[in-house]
Amino acid sequence: MTAERKQHWENVYESKGPDEVSWTQEVPSISLAFIHALGIAKDAQIIDIGGGDSKLVDFLLDEGFENITVLDISAKALEKAKERLGEKAARVSWIVSDVTEFKPTHSYDLWHDRAAFHFLTTPEQKAKYVDIVSEYVLGSLVIGTFSENGPLKCSGLEIAQYSAETLSEQFNANFELVMSKVEDHTTPFETTQNFVFGGFKRR
Repeated sequence: MTAERKQHWENVYESKGPDEVSWTQEVPSISLAFIHALGIAKDAQIIDIGGGDSKLVDFLLDEGFENITVLDISAKALEKAKERLGEKAARVSWIVSDVTEFKPTHSYDLWHDRAAFHFLTTPEQKAKYVDIVSEYVLGSLVIGTFSENGPLKCSGLEIAQYSAETLSEQFNANFELVMSKVEDHTTPFETTQNFVFGGFKRR
């Protein structure tokens, strides 16, 4: 299954530009607002899960965050991000991995995930994700998924929808939901997708 997932995303990033995929954001405003509200320090260890060629890393670098890792299942997605960042890409750690098979070598102060977790649709996949987070995240989580009013599919794949409450239930054993927000994301093709974001702190 992982090989199929990887091939799917390599194909997406090989064949489509940022203006041709629904998740593109010029400014990741909710993610940045949550990171600021959670009081993440500039020297914190930050990882962006499913970061692809998201521009969150650009904004974090510009704000002076020093220890940023971007993980994505697609090598092509990360190549695009590196090309966009140019010399600044050397200040970021890049990891090609399926998140459910990720084996961190150190802990993180902030785990950010916009639109990766909702692609995990089986109990086994979700459990692996939660186990990794529980073991390796010492500080905060920011997780954005499609809401209960959001799409049922993305990029041709089934997704899992969440409310703030059901998202909280996934991580409740070790993390407390301290903030949440519902967002209407406008895609590059002028359609609307409803997201829910949760900000969590380690208990």
